[in-house]
Amino acid sequence: MTLRTLLQADDVRRAITRMAHELVEHDPDAERLVLLGIPTRGAVLAQRLAAQMTRIAGREVPAGVLDTTLYRDDLAGQPTRPTRRTEIPVDLDGATVVLVDDVLYSGRTVRAALDAVTAFGRPAVVRLAVLVDRGHRELPIRPDSVGRNLPSAKTERVRVTLTEVDGDDAVTIEGGEQ
Repeated sequence: MTLRTLLQADDVRRAITRMAHELVEHDPDAERLVLLGIPTRGAVLAQRLAAQMTRIAGREVPAGVLDTTLYRDDLAGQPTRPTRRTEIPVDLDGATVVLVDDVLYSGRTVRAALDAVTAFGRPAVVRLAVLVDRGHRELPIRPDSVGRNLPSAKTERVRVTLTEVDGDDAVTIEGGEQ
């Protein structure tokens, strides 16, 4: 299998900075803005985005974690997954919620996240921010902020690594042809 590095640490940092600016520009006066990351790497990205957005906006942007495990539609066909802790730092009723994930592919994880969010409250708006959009959607889901669009074959695997989880920042793609 061929492994290619598509984004290196500096590319990931620049993408997150640009996404933070986009999100602040989209909701410059949103008093009730909260980022919810989808474990594992989406939660790390949400923390990084929130820190950048706090610097840009000059006010605290809270970030939390939203476990989607129990809301997935593929539990019967997957090995048992351990649930993770959901940590929601503010009341979601009337809030602007930005769901954050590392890779957007079929859209099924985002659908599960939408179900999970509504179990915790009724946000005024829900947006989506992803580091990588690789296409191949199975559901009508479109991100509001994207670090990089990386079209890929269905046979390829896009992998995001982040320092907090994996020891370095990178986006790689495995498989396919050179």
